[in-house]
Amino acid sequence: MQDRAGRTAYSSHEQLVKAVRGRSEIWRLLVGIGVIVLVVALLNAVLFALVASFALPEWTDALVQGSTPLALLIILASFAFAIFGVALAARRLQHRALVTVIGQPLLAIQQFWRVFRVLVVLGLVVLVLPPYDMGAPLVPNLSLRSWLLLLPLSVAAVLIQTGAEEILFRGFLQQSLAARFRSPVIWMGIPSLLFALGHYDPEASGENAMLVVIWAGVFGLLAADLTARSGTLGPAIALHFCNNASALLLFSLPDMLGGLALYHVPFDASDTELLRQWLYVDFALMIVAWLAARIALRR
Repeated sequence: MQDRAGRTAYSSHEQLVKAVRGRSEIWRLLVGIGVIVLVVALLNAVLFALVASFALPEWTDALVQGSTPLALLIILASFAFAIFGVALAARRLQHRALVTVIGQPLLAIQQFWRVFRVLVVLGLVVLVLPPYDMGAPLVPNLSLRSWLLLLPLSVAAVLIQTGAEEILFRGFLQQSLAARFRSPVIWMGIPSLLFALGHYDPEASGENAMLVVIWAGVFGLLAADLTARSGTLGPAIALHFCNNASALLLFSLPDMLGGLALYHVPFDASDTELLRQWLYVDFALMIVAWLAARIALRR
């Protein structure tokens, strides 16, 4: 749909895509993906080798599962490697700086805070509404004092992790495809599909593995929509950050990336039926959060 000035709902996306026009060949995108994968793989290999050389053998399992605060901080911070990979690929193959992937800095920050504030209020409303437990009382993980002391590092680490995923999927991939193809089905759909497949983990999620994939795919589409409407990654990062901060820092599964959480939920990933019920709830909350973000951007 167009307004009287000929603008469409996604006209602002051109502010991000224009930096790629002129260098939108598919080979540049494919080589760029290869560069990013190589950078992430090599730097992660170096990181884990260093950790293994200084840590006790049992620490390897903690690092894989993110079951301690330090282990999870390392896992989340390592997503900075993806940001570096995107920066390198964008510079060498598309002749542009990382900031052009994110969008106009001041506007991106303003849009991030507008969406973030609305989602925090929404989260507080959800917390005070029934039900007041998750089938059983929440299980304390970190003491409040320890949690608060770690909170600045925890918030920074989650921001790195969520920012990296948005820079890669709603940034480099989405913009590169949008510069080549006009259809949103392609430039929104392909990055969202790849994002979804990256969440496929049948060993951890069991029978819910495909449901998690569908959840991630829908989330990817919603984040892509916010990015195209706003012209920066700010709103998508805010949506992603609020979702992951809640799941990693407030109420986490005890057997999956739970090292920094204030509480653990009273079930784990192996409780298929119970986890599935809460995944459906999470679907609904995700849609509500996206709608709230849309409203925040109109103000």
